Amino acid sequence: MKYGILFTLFILLAACSSDTAPRNNGVYMLLDTSGTYAEELTKAEQIIRFTLSKLDASDTFAVARIDTGSFSEKDIIAKTSFDDRPSAINRQKRLFAQQVSDFVASARPAQYTDITGGLLQAVEFLNEKDTGTKTILIFSDLKEDLEKGYVRDIDVPLEGFDVIALNVTKLRSDNIDPREYLGRLQEWQGRVEKTGGQWRVINDLDGLDGLL
Repeated sequence: MKYGILFTLFILLAACSSDTAPRNNGVYMLLDTSGTYAEELTKAEQIIRFTLSKLDASDTFAVARIDTGSFSEKDIIAKTSFDDRPSAINRQKRLFAQQVSDFVASARPAQYTDITGGLLQAVEFLNEKDTGTKTILIFSDLKEDLEKGYVRDIDVPLEGFDVIALNVTKLRSDNIDPREYLGRLQEWQGRVEKTGGQWRVINDLDGLDGLL
């Protein structure tokens, strides 16, 4: 009888723990602004507006640029955690969209592309927010180019994260040797999955319905 009571208490405690687990969404989007990829930012803005339309009360969203050294909060363009009042949420979304629009209008091409640093910053940000789901969107050709002296030969802790590469455009050299393009995709997939993350690629921006 005693063991039956203990088992019942265990089940009740487990259920309570499950009920208190956060169910909100956390999304962090990285924008590649290097070279000619800065010209693709209008597409990124469309994705951001789509993402805003899918987020709701208590969700968190941040957008940051990828540049020379991206492991820094200074690269965050816009960030917000949504209120639980619809009127407040609408104001937050309008402000967020305007901040992104202002950035896109004035963005200048970055000289380097620190994708790893951006991922580290995204992980730190979403872990601090402690959201129920954690999604990192990477709007980039996935070619990392680091300034001399920057060290990024490290594993990014991505267990519990969904990492989605968006609009992975082909470089001129990829047309000459497609193995370069396929190799970049495989390399990043390997890095994400090695530390427990989930990896996806969405190049058809008409198929964003399954983004979140």
